[in-house]
Amino acid sequence: MIGFIGGGNMAEALIRGLVKEGKKNIIVSEPIDERRRYLENCYGVKTTPSNTDVVNLSEIIVLAVKPQNIKEVLEEIKDAVSERHTVVSIAAGIPLEFIQKYLKTDKLIRAMPNLAAIVGEAMTVLALCECLEMKIIAPVRDIFMSVGKVITLPEHYMNLVTALSGSGPGFLCYIVEQLIDVATELGFAEDIAKELIVQTFIGTAKLLDSGLPPDKIRQKVTSPGGTTEAGLKVLSDGALRGIFFKTLQEATKRAQQLSVV
Repeated sequence: MIGFIGGGNMAEALIRGLVKEGKKNIIVSEPIDERRRYLENCYGVKTTPSNTDVVNLSEIIVLAVKPQNIKEVLEEIKDAVSERHTVVSIAAGIPLEFIQKYLKTDKLIRAMPNLAAIVGEAMTVLALCECLEMKIIAPVRDIFMSVGKVITLPEHYMNLVTALSGSGPGFLCYIVEQLIDVATELGFAEDIAKELIVQTFIGTAKLLDSGLPPDKIRQKVTSPGGTTEAGLKVLSDGALRGIFFKTLQEATKRAQQLSVV
């Protein structure tokens, strides 16, 4: 049985991916009655208001709660968790060491998926306790592979991962918002601007996914004295790299602050 503590958006995306792949033994704890009914009706999963029920009935437990709630949840479930459990945390910024202080198991995995899990295109990074065997890791990888791509990195990268791929959809969508606003201001109807920009992002993402390096794609679309060159000069003169550097720096710093719960 796979158990989710927390039935929010990310938990739902993972549940959808698992159900799509034929997994049936899933239980979710969720405090809101209406949300529990929704998850039951949409995905056929078991639900409960009790976090300890999830622990008692599951072998793999996914902590899908907000970082500020993690301590309360760990206090609640610590006596129910044993060595038979594998515990996976998707709480941003919370290190494995913190979770290990509460739970009587070394089978701990930290995961950082992103919102693209909703459409099966997440980028998930796993950080593992060194003692874990592949038979423990593989079922957890399968959970996240049901909604996208998975890689494993040392835990000291996880705050930067949280900033880059975890928060990345938010940053990219902010850029899309600005392009739509500007294109509308320059004369396009908003729906046309949105269609042009969204499809351009999708097409460019597929070019990148094909293996073409970003600099090569940029060079292919940039002619001397052309429109792309003129626009790129503005981006360069506007210190765009410095803005992105500061963006990731501040988001990483916030992830580090969240680890002090």
